Amino acid sequence: MKKTAPKISSDSLRARLKLKSFEERANFFKKHPHASKFLNFKGLNLGKIREHSAKLISTSALAGALLLNPPTDLRFLPSPQEILDKLKLGGNKNESDTEKIDKRTVLLDSLNTHMPQHVGPLSREEEKFLEQIFKDTLNITARATLEGEHLNTTYGFIGAEQHLRRYPGDTLQNHDGGVDIQRSGMAPGLGAWGYFADSKSELTPYLVEKEKWYAVVQTLYLPDWARRQPYLKDWYKFRKVVIINKLNGNAVVADVADSGPAAWTGKHFGGSPEVMQALGGNRYKKGAVIVFFVDDPENKIPLGPVEYNS
Repeated sequence: MKKTAPKISSDSLRARLKLKSFEERANFFKKHPHASKFLNFKGLNLGKIREHSAKLISTSALAGALLLNPPTDLRFLPSPQEILDKLKLGGNKNESDTEKIDKRTVLLDSLNTHMPQHVGPLSREEEKFLEQIFKDTLNITARATLEGEHLNTTYGFIGAEQHLRRYPGDTLQNHDGGVDIQRSGMAPGLGAWGYFADSKSELTPYLVEKEKWYAVVQTLYLPDWARRQPYLKDWYKFRKVVIINKLNGNAVVADVADSGPAAWTGKHFGGSPEVMQALGGNRYKKGAVIVFFVDDPENKIPLGPVEYNS
């Protein structure tokens, strides 16, 4: 007569297996204490190691699928010509593009539609896109990277600066401008490159324009500033930049005459009283702007507001 195996309840079997699991885990940690420290450091539970492995396998499979089958519906920046074609204001085929296209509309549509809403470093694709847009609208060859040099960010906040002393003994009353320009006051110290002229008699109209339309960029925060300071200090001195107000499309060509602002201010650039007035009016003290270098080796582009929509 066959003997029947004793029946084991599922609860009893589960309890025995759990007890066996605890015993084996204790034996493992006793024999391999270094493994225990490693798992604790990584935040892994030995009892759930199979679950963790399954997650890794699933993640790897998903990553592989994305690499082999990249998404086809990613949004790419349109070409500047596509934007120009969309914003033509009408007219017959004999009219020139300048007559058919409102350049400020093209510029603002490009900035507001295809640029990030929050300031921060732009991608290379976005910067190349803007270079072409600035060429087509402002008629200025502007570069995010010029001669291998690039600011930490080309899209940030600009803040109002004061007048700079142009020569020893210079006073606020000697600076041109109306009441609002004079109200900005004089900076207590000199710009990063000192005086613009050694004396009042040596202050030429050309140097007057340099102080009038000066910009401030954060050269001190460049990653290679300490290592390449002598070269970079000469390279940035009076370097031309074009500053574009993202909200209204106003543009100004300025020259770098000081270093700053400090990072704790939350601003990335600075502008003279005249620069700020041209960008946004008498009450404009801070705003989002794009700052690119001006590629002007023959010094043909004047400092000051860019009248591009006339």
